[in-house]
Amino acid sequence: MAQLQLQRLRKSFGATPILHGIDLDIPDGEFVVVLGPSGCGKSTLLRLIAGLDHPDAGDIAIGGRSVVGLDPAHRGVAMVFQNYALYPHMTVRENLAFGLENLKTPAQEIERRVALAAQMLQLDTLLHRLPKELSGGQRQRVAIGRATTREPGLFLFDEPLSNLDAELRATMRSELTQLHRSLGNTMLYVTHDQVEAMTMADRIVLLRAGKLEQQGAPLTLYNRPANRFVAGFLGLPRMNFIDGCMQSDGVFSADGLPPLALTELTQPAGTRLALGVRPSDWELADQGWPAEVLHVEEHGTESVLRARLLGGQEVLVQRPGQRAAQRGDGLHLRPRVWHAFDDDGRRLGP
Repeated sequence: MAQLQLQRLRKSFGATPILHGIDLDIPDGEFVVVLGPSGCGKSTLLRLIAGLDHPDAGDIAIGGRSVVGLDPAHRGVAMVFQNYALYPHMTVRENLAFGLENLKTPAQEIERRVALAAQMLQLDTLLHRLPKELSGGQRQRVAIGRATTREPGLFLFDEPLSNLDAELRATMRSELTQLHRSLGNTMLYVTHDQVEAMTMADRIVLLRAGKLEQQGAPLTLYNRPANRFVAGFLGLPRMNFIDGCMQSDGVFSADGLPPLALTELTQPAGTRLALGVRPSDWELADQGWPAEVLHVEEHGTESVLRARLLGGQEVLVQRPGQRAAQRGDGLHLRPRVWHAFDDDGRRLGP
C-alpha cells in the first residue's frame, strides 16, 4: 500500500490551464474516486501521478517519496485504462505476465502472480485465449489482472467501465469493490459517472475546471453540498433550483409563487438566492406551491413527473409507485428537504 500526497499541483497545455493547484492527501488503503464533468482535468491528474505527463508546478509524493521526474516504472503504481490496452497477439496469460517479464521477474514468481490474479478475477479458464475471443467484461478483468500482478502500492483507474453496457458496469463495480477489500491497496479511480462514485468510493473528490470543489464521503457531498455546482452534479434526476429572494426573515418568495416559510434562513429581506430541492424531496401539501403536470415517466417502482410551477418554472418530482399522476393533473408541492445557495453558488443553509 502507499500514501498519495499532491501539493499545489498545476498543469497547462500551451496557454490553456488544466489544473489549478490541486492539494490532496490519500492515506494507505483508501478508495478515492475523482469525479467531474468531461474536461475538468480528471485524466490529466491521473497521468501526472502515473508519470505519463509532467506537472508545471507542485509535488507528487507516493509512500512519502517525491516522484516528480521519476520514470513511471519506478513509481510503484499500476494503471488501468478505459480501452483495456491489451496486446492483441498475446494470450491472456501472456498479457498478465508481460510487464513482469520486462522487469526480469523470476519465472517462478511470475507464475505465482499470474495464477493468483487469474483466480481472483475468474480468468483461470481463459488463460490461453486471445483478447479478440473475450467479452468486454473479460477484457477489462485481464487489464485489471495485469495491474494486480505488478503488486503496486497504488492503483490508478481511468474510466475503466465506460465501454461496458449498464448491466456489466454494475457487475464490475461490485467486483472492483470486492477487489479493493481483498487487496487493501490504495486506489484512485477517475470517472464522470456519479453512480460509480456514489457506490464505490470511500471518498469522492469532485473537480470542476481543474479546481477541487468539495471532497468527502459520498453521502456527505450528497446531503451537504458545499455549493450549487456540487448539488446539481450529484443526484439523479438532478436537483431543481428555484430562483427567488428573501421576502423577510425566514420567508422565501419566487415569482408567481406564494411565500414559503424557511425559518432556518436568517438572510435579510431582498437577499437573492436559489432554493435547491431534489426531485425525491417534494411532498404534496394542501398549502404548497401550485403546479401542473406536463409529462410523466414511468420507471416501474417510481414515476418521475415534469411539472410547471405557478409562475412558469419547471421542476422534476419523484413519486413512488406507478401512475402516480398523469399529464394535466394539478399538484401542490412543498419541499420536505431543501438547500439554499447565494448568487455566487455558495451554500447558505440549512
